[in-house]
Amino acid sequence: MCRLIKIIFVFVLVLAACPVGVYGARVKDIASIKGIRNNQLVGYGLVVGLKGTGDKTGTSFTIQSLANMIERMGIHVDKEDVSVKNVAAVMVTASVPPFARIGNRIDVVVSSVGDAKSLQGGTLLLTPLYGVDKKIYALAQGPVSVGGFAAGGAAGGGITKNHPTVGRISRGASIEREIPVSMQDKDEIVIALDNPDFTTAVRLCDAINERFGRNVATTVDSGTLKLKIPEDFRQDVVQMVATVENLEVMPDSIAKVVLNEKTGTVVIGENVTISTVAVAHGNLSIQIKERTRVSQPSPFAPAPPAGATTQQFQPENGLLMGPGGQTVVSADSDVSVQEEKNKLLLVPRGSTIGELVRALNAIGVSPRDLITVFQALRAAGALHAQIEII
Repeated sequence: MCRLIKIIFVFVLVLAACPVGVYGARVKDIASIKGIRNNQLVGYGLVVGLKGTGDKTGTSFTIQSLANMIERMGIHVDKEDVSVKNVAAVMVTASVPPFARIGNRIDVVVSSVGDAKSLQGGTLLLTPLYGVDKKIYALAQGPVSVGGFAAGGAAGGGITKNHPTVGRISRGASIEREIPVSMQDKDEIVIALDNPDFTTAVRLCDAINERFGRNVATTVDSGTLKLKIPEDFRQDVVQMVATVENLEVMPDSIAKVVLNEKTGTVVIGENVTISTVAVAHGNLSIQIKERTRVSQPSPFAPAPPAGATTQQFQPENGLLMGPGGQTVVSADSDVSVQEEKNKLLLVPRGSTIGELVRALNAIGVSPRDLITVFQALRAAGALHAQIEII
């Protein structure tokens, strides 16, 4: 045991002696290039082959869709004769990545729009996927993977795992129309920061200019940079973009404390500081227990005296008339008060996040109590950070 403690102690000393480097975030993780983005597609289709878990017979749009599909195949049917318990109407959604070419395959999500119980075991029929311009960009078809199930009996109730009315088809759609995006022969590109910040924008601009040895980047605002493409990169813009997106920049942000009152989660940002303040936190707990005691007369108890009035034996007076005596009902209250005895703790000015956490832990506050403490610090003007409640 002693040897193990010595080994752990030596390991801690080695870690403490190692230099700690400061690493930034890659540009591709904190910014994007204007015009290079995903595009959303949506379509309406039918899932068939369900085991009685499809839409009910009263779902008119499912019946109409199935009848129209069969009609287009040259078979005339009356929609009154169509049963849809093995068919479900669904909405199909997909996201087309930038530079997707004809023949590339993408994943699709299939979601029931009727009253189907489950899409397990179903197959999506050929479904065109449209863009916002109402043009077809992809075609989806294939077996639906739900990853869950729903089972129940005729008497009601049942067991459900995951979400059986939403499924996914891996590589279930093929691209049929390309979205035109070109990087060649550009003389300028725009870089947009995911979290706009003036300091981060200036750092990124300086890092790009230092990497290329010339002033090719300029800041437009806190979230936008313009990057001029030099003449020697006009035919290979991709190489320049790849170089830029792998640069490391230390992003900056405002001091913020995020509070989630529903779960009691508290997230404190790195730059949060406080002024000199004294903090004490204690809870007052009052508990009241009410008990009712009933005293029954003995079996051979004498009758009430002849001169007793009926008012004396009304239920609200706690007395009930008995054949040979009286039943007495009395209330018994037990009140207890408990108050936590926490000390008043002085937190010095300019405390770092580590000092603040240690100080709050010293007075024994829980994560949910921290929400009240931070709101009080903000109200006192001692907390130099924004509070965001989600």
